[in-house]
Amino acid sequence: MTLSEQVYQDLRRDIVSGVLEPRLPLRLDRLKTRYGVGFSPLREALSRLQSERLVDAVALRGFTVAPMSIDKMWDAINTRLLIETDALRRAIDKGDDRWEATLVAAMHALSLQYRRLPDGPLKEPQTEALRQRHQEFHAALISACGSDWLLDFAEKLTLATERYRHTTMHRLIPEQRRDLDAEHRALMEAAVARDADRACGLLTEHYTLTGRHMAAQFGTGQAG
Repeated sequence: MTLSEQVYQDLRRDIVSGVLEPRLPLRLDRLKTRYGVGFSPLREALSRLQSERLVDAVALRGFTVAPMSIDKMWDAINTRLLIETDALRRAIDKGDDRWEATLVAAMHALSLQYRRLPDGPLKEPQTEALRQRHQEFHAALISACGSDWLLDFAEKLTLATERYRHTTMHRLIPEQRRDLDAEHRALMEAAVARDADRACGLLTEHYTLTGRHMAAQFGTGQAG
């Protein structure tokens, strides 16, 4: 992995997880000290993050972490649904045995992580492990769509929505949690059964419920 790739991964992780807060100025000298790399890899990484809408470039002021808002969140969720329902239909049509096996394995890994959740509020190690396996499941779901463009857009939109999901995830206590294991399992079973209409309906409901929860956690209660 090159230095620019490494610092890109590190910056992206810290933005999505909220370590680098929205609207924070990203001063190159401070980033150089924090991540231990030179200005050239930092600029390259920041430019990539700008293309993913995680970083904004401000004239004469350099880069800042992109702001967060309920409107921006719903824009990302609704666009993600447009992309991923199309990709899911294509994956269900094109997917072979290997795709099914990959999806079932990703579901099993996610289910194991759900079982490991603590009784109290989630801590950072639990949220990061859950985030990773959740992302792997949704990537596996559409992986056989046959379109690099759809997969690229889906990955960028996943990052955009993960910022909001990660921000609210640690606030959950057991009685507030949906049965997300059951939601994902139903989605996997519909996909494997090649029921595209049901799978896309479940995916839409899943993302919409998540969006409503995140909006409520931000104190607005806005549902779209």
